[in-house]
Amino acid sequence: MINDANRSPRIVLYEPTGSTAEAVLKPNKAIRGGIPICFPQFANFGSLEQHGFARNKLWSLDNDPSPLPPANSQSTVDLILRSTEEDLKTWPHRFELRIRISVSASKLTLIPRVRNIDNKSFSFMFALRNYFSVSDVSEVRVEGLETLDYFDNLMQRERYTEQADAITFDGEIDRVYLSTPTKIAIIDHEKKRTFVLRKEGMPDAAVWNPWDKKAKALPDLGDEDYKTMLCVDSAAIETALILKPCEEWKGRQELSTVSSSYCSGQLDPRKVLLAV
Repeated sequence: MINDANRSPRIVLYEPTGSTAEAVLKPNKAIRGGIPICFPQFANFGSLEQHGFARNKLWSLDNDPSPLPPANSQSTVDLILRSTEEDLKTWPHRFELRIRISVSASKLTLIPRVRNIDNKSFSFMFALRNYFSVSDVSEVRVEGLETLDYFDNLMQRERYTEQADAITFDGEIDRVYLSTPTKIAIIDHEKKRTFVLRKEGMPDAAVWNPWDKKAKALPDLGDEDYKTMLCVDSAAIETALILKPCEEWKGRQELSTVSSSYCSGQLDPRKVLLAV
């Protein structure tokens, strides 16, 4: 966990060799990495700025995270973001957005919560945009999304059904998979490592990699960095979440890794998905 240019805490997952040399830390600009929080809009699925405004804001420590229980054996921080008068000019709804971040030896847990403190109902989208560091994205498989419907953002959000037995990567991808399972596996063959993503309250999953041409057009991503990154997001996009006054929504995401020898057949990734 680091403080960015605004002294705002951000989760940054990194390899000991370091992160992209093109990373940019500027006020009111999200870092390309870690887990940006997309609220109250995902991507350009609405009239607000890309992925909403929450990821660009200065958060505060939350001294009263009740009713969440204490996190006994984990290193934990509770953060809160409250709507401002500036926010109300573009999104006229008063809210409190809280997130608990817990780190243990085996997993990273995020518990986001949104409370409606307005006198009228509102709807919103939400996503945890997970940037995974991988050895070579062309050697990565994502399992758990097969046979599902998805919106293809490269095809004017046309709806398709996934036909492959796993998602593999040989070009740009920008999709939102719908009604996804609670467990997804990201299998990195070269590193013999599998990321396991478990989620609650976020039924969709976005998958993104810009590939070479778009990577060169992004000022905060190195030209070759697309090869070693992949976004797989926990999200609520297709059906907006609706809160009446005083209601609260809660989600949960757990990220863990398991050592694997998938290429030699010693690990069946479906066992990872089924937790057996």
